Amino acid sequence: MPDLLTLVPFGQLLAFLAAGIMLNLTPGADVVFTTASGIAGGPKTGIAAGVGVGLGGLWHVTLAAAGVSALLAAHPGALMVLKWAGAGYLLWLAWKSWTAGAVMQPGHSSASALRALRRGFLTNAMNPKVALFVVALLPQFTDPARGPVWQQILVLGALFCCTGTVITCAYGAAAGFAGRALERRMGVMNKLSALLFGGLAARLVWE
Repeated sequence: MPDLLTLVPFGQLLAFLAAGIMLNLTPGADVVFTTASGIAGGPKTGIAAGVGVGLGGLWHVTLAAAGVSALLAAHPGALMVLKWAGAGYLLWLAWKSWTAGAVMQPGHSSASALRALRRGFLTNAMNPKVALFVVALLPQFTDPARGPVWQQILVLGALFCCTGTVITCAYGAAAGFAGRALERRMGVMNKLSALLFGGLAARLVWE
């Protein structure tokens, strides 16, 4: 398999990484989700949610390399179904946060982190905007003359997801520490998380 610099010239690789980091630093749906998760469950939960979001991004990159994302983008009906399914899942998360108890349950940090990981993956994997973004961005940095385009998409996508995961986890951890400092007001923090999840669902449907 060709090495990285064979697939993507160094200058173009730096430009891609810079663009990806700037995009990931801009608060979006992934940041909102990990922030809400960190507020509700603490730093470990926020980090786990960020890792889940990153895995969801890799899912979209794999689909793009296989051509499935482009196929979805060409069929608005399929995208609409995926969009409403994702919004419904986020509303369910909002309801769970809104009705959660005011006190964090001790000894359940591992279970909470695993749930956050799973939820992060599902939230990102069910977001059609991520699929469209991957289809729109990654092919611009590919060139058939350098080798199979699907390989280039996988490499670039993996790099984008890695930098994005680090940044998103940092957001989740920061929110977790802030939430931990306000643990006595956990009921309020859960309500805030619910509002963030609900707003994310509305954004997914109406934007």
